[in-house]
Amino acid sequence: MKRPGPALFGPILAALCAGLALPASAQNAPPPPSNTPPPAVTNPLSTTTQPDPPKDPDKSAAPAADKALAPSAPLPAPGGTSPAASAPTATRSTLVATPGDANDVDEVSLPAKPAAILAGRTKWEEAVPSLKGAFARIEADLAKAGIAPTGRPIAVFTRTEDDGFQYEAMVPIERAPDAKPPEGDGVRFGTTPSGKALRFPHKGSYDAIDGTYETLTAYLDAKDVVVQDRFIEEYVTDLSDKADDKLDVNIYALVK
Repeated sequence: MKRPGPALFGPILAALCAGLALPASAQNAPPPPSNTPPPAVTNPLSTTTQPDPPKDPDKSAAPAADKALAPSAPLPAPGGTSPAASAPTATRSTLVATPGDANDVDEVSLPAKPAAILAGRTKWEEAVPSLKGAFARIEADLAKAGIAPTGRPIAVFTRTEDDGFQYEAMVPIERAPDAKPPEGDGVRFGTTPSGKALRFPHKGSYDAIDGTYETLTAYLDAKDVVVQDRFIEEYVTDLSDKADDKLDVNIYALVK
């Protein structure tokens, strides 16, 4: 099973090179107060179910994160004590507070949140175990450093190839500690992608997520929307098994 492979990302990324213009309906809304998560726009856009994909995919390089994780230097909480090593995933917030409608596309504004980040690459058929492993490693390193996760796990798909893809697994946190980045690869600190985005909710198994990407492709093509060449999956429910039909995922396409 390929999700979302070149057959799906290709049409979207090819549309980027066509020089399409963002319609007036997708212009930036006034920014929300900085101390609350920005809500989704209340007038969702209708979806298109018949894709008309272009053919030639582009590829992009993975963005670099800002800092590296230093497990030996825990992040102090207010009052001089260390925060809890881990927070229950069910209580963690999503990037956008207002839930999306499974039958609609929403215009939203994504905030830049501090996050622990781990880059990886995998085959299409191994997407779920690879992402689960990346999130588990991030959680373990955060626990060692005494840093509490605050947001839902996120995967940013940065490059697609015929046999697999590259990604950055992210877990939002309250703030990154001031620590010198150690040398070598591993968990590091940066921020989640931010800006104007279109949210496409997916409710169902990971095996069936291709259908949501087809809708995304068709929508971008029909609306002449230009987006960045990376896509974000936010796992509202835990990513446990590719056949889990209760999976809830927010897919974000960042508008240029």
